[in-house]
Amino acid sequence: MAIEVKSAHLQGAEVSWFAPICNGDTDFMGEMPNQYRSSWENARNILLTADRLGYRNILCPSSYQVGQDTMTFVSAVAALTENINLLAAVRCGEIHPPMLARAIATLDHILQGRLTINIISSNLPGTNLASADRYQRSREVIEILKQAWTQDEIKFKGDFYDLELPSAPVKPYQQNGGPLLYFGGYSPPGVDLCAEHCDVYLMWPETKTKLTELMQTMSDKAAVYQRKVDFGLRIHMIVRETESEARAYAQGLVSKLEDERGKEIRERALDAKSLGVARQADMRSMADSEGYAEDHLWTGIGRARSGCGAALVGNPDQIVKTIKEYMKMGIRSFIFSGYPHQEECELFARYVLPQLKTLSLPHALGRVPKEVPLTPLGRGERE
Repeated sequence: MAIEVKSAHLQGAEVSWFAPICNGDTDFMGEMPNQYRSSWENARNILLTADRLGYRNILCPSSYQVGQDTMTFVSAVAALTENINLLAAVRCGEIHPPMLARAIATLDHILQGRLTINIISSNLPGTNLASADRYQRSREVIEILKQAWTQDEIKFKGDFYDLELPSAPVKPYQQNGGPLLYFGGYSPPGVDLCAEHCDVYLMWPETKTKLTELMQTMSDKAAVYQRKVDFGLRIHMIVRETESEARAYAQGLVSKLEDERGKEIRERALDAKSLGVARQADMRSMADSEGYAEDHLWTGIGRARSGCGAALVGNPDQIVKTIKEYMKMGIRSFIFSGYPHQEECELFARYVLPQLKTLSLPHALGRVPKEVPLTPLGRGERE
């Protein structure tokens, strides 16, 4: 079967950046200088830079050990933004679902429909649920959210929640189902959950062949539910005027990293033993002596990072070509980042972003009322 993409009719893609509210900023992997530690000021400045430069969305992640609270951060920065959507990571089970529905609806009104949600199913701090149970909890949370956003009452009975109560006044600003749900997961229960309920399937970097296999699996599973999903790629970025400069910067980024320090950083994450993290490790193991698993796909970042562990490395033409190849595969959403995040955000916007046709998925897919226009952007094209 062919890969079915929900927004295959759209010309362009959602190009997003990353807000390091989880101590994910540095200029040398394995080190954490004070100026890059997670802070309101640093993460806010990066987010507002991305807004000004024309990025269409920005991921605000979730982590207990090393992060600021995601929902609090998003709420504080929302009124400061003009165009950019905010992709807020929500760890299912952390907030009682009816209250979570109200919080999300409130944020959606503050942002006038510029809110998107990243569904997280990792263990809560201090707990150790089996994978199938975590995804079942996420399924129940999502079903309750959808009832709250689209119906007058919440009537739900599951393994984790048993609820019957009015849903008012938690209707979101966005129509046709509320904010888009982004999801990343590789286990069969996770794939099934995304296929049934979510809108954008987020993948971590792998070779194009393996990404295509993941997309086909998800497309086939979504068809079982008579649905289609969009596909997204979360990947780091190193772009310079020349390829040699970009490759040299990549090697410099890990020049101070000791293997034991990298292992310590990787293993402290709540998702350190997930299937997705294992796939990133497999990719590193098959890379060449300089860490490249594919042309311009460098795995060195994964030596000191759990989760998304590879970067695109090259000159502007090479990076644009690779992104457009991903788009031809059916990928409609990209979440980029770089080290340090502020500098790489500006470099990507200078060298690459003007060459890409970008769009806002909530607007393009009809979630936002048509009477709410987007302010013209200064970078790239807009649909």
